[in-house]
Order: sequence, then structure tokens, then C-alpha cells
Amino acid sequence: MKEQLQALLKQSLESLVNDDILSEAPKSIRLDHSKDKTHGDFASNIALVLSKQAKCSPQKLAQQIIDRLPNSGEIVKTEIAGPGFINFFMSQGSNTAVLEQILEQGIGYGCLDIGKGQSVLLEFVSANPTGPLHVGHGRGAAYGATVANLLRALGFKVDNEYYVNDAGRQMDILATSVYLRYIETDQFPDNGYKGDYIFDIAEQVKGVERLDIFTDVCADEKDGGDKEKHIDDLIANCKQALGDDYKKVFDLAIDDILSGIKTDLSEFGVEYQQWFSEQSLIDSGRAKTTIKSLQDSGHIYEKDGALWFKTTDFNDEKDRVVVRDNGIHTYFASDIAYHLEKFERGYDKIINIWGADHHGYIARVKASVEALGHKSEKLEILLVQFANLYRGGKKVQMSTRSGSFVTLKELRHEVGNDAARFFYVLRKSEQHMDFDLDLAKSKTNENPVFYIQYAHARICSVLKQADEKFPNNSTAPNLSLLDDKAEVALVKELNRYKDVLQTSALNYEPHVLAYYLRDLSASFHSYYNSCEFLVEDAQLRSSRLLLIKSAKQLLSNGLNLLGVSAPNSM
Repeated sequence: MKEQLQALLKQSLESLVNDDILSEAPKSIRLDHSKDKTHGDFASNIALVLSKQAKCSPQKLAQQIIDRLPNSGEIVKTEIAGPGFINFFMSQGSNTAVLEQILEQGIGYGCLDIGKGQSVLLEFVSANPTGPLHVGHGRGAAYGATVANLLRALGFKVDNEYYVNDAGRQMDILATSVYLRYIETDQFPDNGYKGDYIFDIAEQVKGVERLDIFTDVCADEKDGGDKEKHIDDLIANCKQALGDDYKKVFDLAIDDILSGIKTDLSEFGVEYQQWFSEQSLIDSGRAKTTIKSLQDSGHIYEKDGALWFKTTDFNDEKDRVVVRDNGIHTYFASDIAYHLEKFERGYDKIINIWGADHHGYIARVKASVEALGHKSEKLEILLVQFANLYRGGKKVQMSTRSGSFVTLKELRHEVGNDAARFFYVLRKSEQHMDFDLDLAKSKTNENPVFYIQYAHARICSVLKQADEKFPNNSTAPNLSLLDDKAEVALVKELNRYKDVLQTSALNYEPHVLAYYLRDLSASFHSYYNSCEFLVEDAQLRSSRLLLIKSAKQLLSNGLNLLGVSAPNSM
């Protein structure tokens, strides 16, 4: 219906161009579903947009646009509102036509080929493999997976990627923490990883000698020393004392944690096409050659024994170290090489989903992309705020290093995958969110995922009863009979789905779809409470069943895109 109305408007505007009232017609015409039914079904601001070009008031231009609209039985009435908006009141037939379209296209309804096969590399989560995924990581996982689903629905070819930070100091802290638990020392460092999972990994260490690695070590913070120097001394001693066995502990720790991460994400319905290792950039020499390339092009200079990238040349607030004075590459050096590798794979668009605490990192990464001869606008970086967890009205305190955190696995087991996936995308990604465990587990209308799933289950129950009570019903529907206030409202919601899906996908805003499903469920529940479906009038019954079948299909489609199940019974 929207496409048909846009086509009629296009003809009207072309007529105005032919009469020299407009110099040219716009390439696109905005039409919005009216929120208030007294304003019709659609509203357009086209007259306000073009009034300057037409050299007349928006209201006058709006009338000229209306006067030149081709005759159509789809438009019942038009009116000019406010400063020049055009409201369109569509016929009942044009509104209810969506029902048969929905059922004919099924799960594909609303999917358009806007992307036309453009390739997208979507990187998300990418948490350091230093511990299990916690509830904060869960939000990025749910958001990234849903964005991928939405983009695929619009014809984009999306590859999901996890960047495994399996190199660097944090991994050495992890390996040393495991070894210290293995030797069962009481002298555990303030800066070590303290979670119970470290004990679990330590129990798997076999055939490694138990040695004292505390000789010539700087005092820890609790003893009046420097905790950073203390852990670095322990790492150095551990490497020297264990020799080849250090890598055995190191690999065991990473493999165990990474295996758990992969299992957690898979069970959460999050799948990746690629797992990219940071260590591979070092082993292949890619990190080193990338830095050398930037040196040769004059983007890197030496100061105080370290190598600095002139990111200020690209509007960063200050230059950044890529190689420390001890010769060790920084994380930024690896990130530069990683993004170069990404660009060289030939994707049409590259999207990174990062935690909001990485906001200051955007400028330097985009600077490196520009310095390496690529277009930084091809890289899009979306930020996700971590989630605050509440239980019994109180915030749950979490710290990865201390080991006091709720894992994603624990959350899924407590509230279920469906509630977790839905609650995580119920807010804009850059907004703080409070995850209420008690609400997520409740079976009440206040719980949005329960409310939506219950609507789907209710429809399934009605359709089952219809099959049992009227087993041979073959009466064709008469959609003109759907004139009850609740029916008109539900049809109006169904007509919004396509626009909602496009908005959600192209703006990377799954919460828009989540809120739509809640609105659609509310319209159905109101309909359920005000009208009887299994009436004796066969035509009316068939029409009403067709309407709720269409609602069931879109509830299922939308929930599927969000990674949430659509149960047949509850």
C-alpha cells in the first residue's frame, strides 16, 4: 500500500515538473504511518520539503500535489494539516490487502533486497579470553547477532567475526594466575585473575614442575609495592622457570576459556563465520610489516625509544604509541594490522560493535585506516553500553578481575535464552540498561517477552480450536467485514511491519522492532478481549481467522529476527 501511494505521489510531482512549478522531482518521497488514526493512515512532509523550490507556501503546494494525484480507489480522503503535511486516508480494501500478502510470503514478508548482496563484515563481542563471558558481554552478543539478522533480511551478505585477543600482557597474567593456582601458593597477586574458573583450569595442568617464582619480585600493592611491577616480575619469572612448559599452561588456559566462550555463544543462538586470532598477526609478521609500512610513509616517528603514530594528523587528540621503548607492540599496533587485513578482504562495509568504554578509541583506529590508504567512512563503529544487573531491586556488583561476576551462562540458565535475548535489545545500544532479573522471569504482562509470546500462543490456541470446531471450513473470507474498531487497529499495526523492519535494520536499532512487537501484541490482546473469533457466521469467522493468522506470522517473523522463540503454547 505504501509503495502504491508513493507511486501516485511521484506521478503528481512529475506533473508539477512538467508544468514548471517544480524544477525537479525528488528521488525519494517520505511517507510515515500516522500514529493518530484521526490523521489518516499515512502522512507526508513532501510539500514542506519542496515549497522553497516551488516558490510558494507549503499549504498551497500541498493542495497542488493533491489536485494532481491520479484517480485511485485506494485513497478515500486527503487533508492538509498543520504547516503543510498531507494526510492520506486509505480505503479499507487497501489496508486489508496486507493480510493475504503476509500469508502468501510467510517468513519472507517484509524482507527486501535493499542490500543487493553487498558484503558486510560484522565484528562483535571479541572479549579477551581471560575468563567466561559475563552479563555485560551478553548485551553485545545479542545486539550484534540481531543486527546481522536484520541486515540479512534486507539483502546484505553478513559475516560475523570474533576477534580473539590471544596475545599480549593480559594473556600472560592469565597464564601466570593459572600456574599460581596450580602450585597452590598463598601469595596470590592483587593483579591476578581470581575467579573460581582459574582453579578449574589449574586442575587440568599435568606434568608441569611446581616451582617457586617469587624470587626477586617487586612487592605487591598490599605490601606497599607496585602491583603492576609485581605481576610483570611474576610473569617474567614464570616464563624463565618453566621454559617450554609455560606455553603448555598458556595454551591450556586460552583453549579452555575460548572453548567455553564458543559454547556459551552458540547456546545463546549467536553464530560466527570467522574467529580471528590476534596471535596470527604476530606469528605471520603482519603486525610488524604494517608498522614498518607506516614508518616508511612518514606516519610513525620515534621518541624516547618508543614508536609513535601521528594520529593527530587525522584529528585525534594526541599521538599514540604503537611500539613501547622495550620493543613490545601495543594493542593498538595489532588493531592497526587487523583493520588493514579486514579492508584487504574486500568487504563493502565493515562494522565494529564495541563497548561504550572504547569511545575514545574510534578516532585512532579511523586514523590508521586513512593512513593506510583506505576510506574510513567504510568502517562503521557502533557502541554498546554494558548492562547493569538487578536482583531483588538491588544492583549486582561485578568485577572480572576479582572473579565476582554473573556469567552469561548463569544468566541464561536463570531467565532463559528468550528473555535474555529480548531484554538485551529492548533499549538503544548506546543507552545504559538495567536488566531486572525478577521481571525477566515473571509470567505477567509487565514482562514484554512473555506478553509477546503469549499473544502468539493465544493465536495458536484459537486456530487449534477453530480446526476442531469447524474441521471442514472452506468459506472464503470477506475482508470488508473487518470493520470493528479493534480489527481496524490491528490491521493498521500489521501494515507498519515493513517500515519497522527497514528502520531497525538500516539504523542498527533492534529495539525499534522489539517495541513494535509489543505494540502488535497489545493490539491483538485488545482484539482478543473485545471480539469473538469462532462465530457462526462463516464469512466473518474466516475473515477474523485470516487476520489473526497474519498477526501470528508477523509475531513469529519478528521474534525470529530477534533470536527469540515463538511458542505455540504457554
